[in-house]
Amino acid sequence: MKRALSLSAVAFFATISGPLYASDCPPVADHGDQIAALLNQARVAPDARSGQLISNEMWALWAKAPDEVAQAILDRGMSKRASYDFIGAKADFDALVSYCPDYAEGYNQRAFVLFLTQDYEAALADLDRALERSPTHVAALAGKALTLMGLNRLAEGQVLLRQALALNPWLPERSMLLPQGTPDKDTDL
Repeated sequence: MKRALSLSAVAFFATISGPLYASDCPPVADHGDQIAALLNQARVAPDARSGQLISNEMWALWAKAPDEVAQAILDRGMSKRASYDFIGAKADFDALVSYCPDYAEGYNQRAFVLFLTQDYEAALADLDRALERSPTHVAALAGKALTLMGLNRLAEGQVLLRQALALNPWLPERSMLLPQGTPDKDTDL
């Protein structure tokens, strides 16, 4: 408990004492090999429960920020988002991507808030930034698929959702996959 309080205090004082600078953020850890191994495990997982446990391990890696300040900002933003304080969450994720512009999860989390507030175009831009930094971030890929579907770009969204599910067949978004050949709204516009 004492450690969590000190991390919150560090983030609080860092944000009120002045802007955080990207040059202060340490390099982002490369979890590529670990994510690749987990994706391989997910593809052969025997059931949804096993697949979810593997997915949780991926989330633990993605949600490990480069330092304590970034971690506190990320955690605070996620907490605000969970309590429907989307304005506060976006402000925290704005601060996070300014401080750690190479950290994919900052963009992914901000995109989630933008998606929830139906600012789909801005969400797409952030999802692209997240995927540039972490190409196998299946949650960002699935998020991009859902965002495209939110924009009535169903065919594009389904293609990306299939790509995400090829990497991890146990994503919760699998329930949104339509049978191939289903008419889509893209052609009706």
